[in-house]
Amino acid sequence: MATTRSQPTIAAGAARQKTGIPLTRAAAYVLQRYSLVLLWIIMVVLFLVLLPNGVDLGNASRAVLGQQTPVVFLGLAVITTIAVGEFDLSFAFIYGLAGTTFPALVVLHGWPVSLAILVALAAALLVGLVNAVLVVIVGISSIVVTLGTGSVALGIALLMSNQSNVSGLDPGLAQVALGSFLGLPAVFWYGVVLVIITAYVMTATPLGRSMLFVGSNPNVARLAGIPVRRIRFGGYLMAALLSGVIGIILACGVGGFSTATAQVQMMPALAAVFLGTIAVIPGRFNAIGMFIAAYFLLTGMFGLQLLGLSGWVTNVFYGAALIIAITVSLLLRRRARA
Repeated sequence: MATTRSQPTIAAGAARQKTGIPLTRAAAYVLQRYSLVLLWIIMVVLFLVLLPNGVDLGNASRAVLGQQTPVVFLGLAVITTIAVGEFDLSFAFIYGLAGTTFPALVVLHGWPVSLAILVALAAALLVGLVNAVLVVIVGISSIVVTLGTGSVALGIALLMSNQSNVSGLDPGLAQVALGSFLGLPAVFWYGVVLVIITAYVMTATPLGRSMLFVGSNPNVARLAGIPVRRIRFGGYLMAALLSGVIGIILACGVGGFSTATAQVQMMPALAAVFLGTIAVIPGRFNAIGMFIAAYFLLTGMFGLQLLGLSGWVTNVFYGAALIIAITVSLLLRRRARA
């Protein structure tokens, strides 16, 4: 009789175990891939509690998402080079070069807008080409090369602008960046579209798989018949193009450009890229994770500013985020290899 009574109990326990395991796995999957989103929600709730006068969540969301920030574009530029095993530190300076060249040619030298845009993009691509030649063909360290070309780009930008802020573009051009759709500026939607395209290319196309193959093991990729040099070249050129495009778009949005702001964007972009490795595809640089991380960081900065903290806290916040992100990213990659 005891044996008979215990059989339903054992069966019920086994059933609970079978249903419990999938739930546990699902929870672990969500936490592993979307922990940054959960932290984002916790951050928002914390700011809502700490702010003495409260804040309208809808207006705050639009303020964060609608910020004219190049972080997403520059983050994509960094991912493009990292994916092929390279590291480009000139992206912020290329952004500054294109953003300064365009209004300087129009305002200071009277060039047509279309021609000035083409020259600004050509200048950005030229820096990317120099990076590619010196790193891929000559074989110089990418960090050394891109720091050098970045400094040259910054100097040329200062020369183009007469070492001052350039303003005075036609206000009608602002619609390129500020034209509203669903309550958010066009530049936000440009970023969304580019992130989706990049994520698709990197995960679902032969080109993306080849890029990741080159980035992980270029020697094996070469033996497999993948054009390693061409792909590395393309990474630098695409990074330069993305950096140049966002410089021009933001110059249109504000009617000019300040070269000094270019260097400020380096730390947020790097922090977003590395922090993005803990989201969506843990341990891998990915566009959607970077996008989430970028607005996670912007939310943090916006909340701190509402609390009355600014100035020094920006450097501390982004610097700490970058250190933590790199540490977590390294640990995740080590765990993946193990």
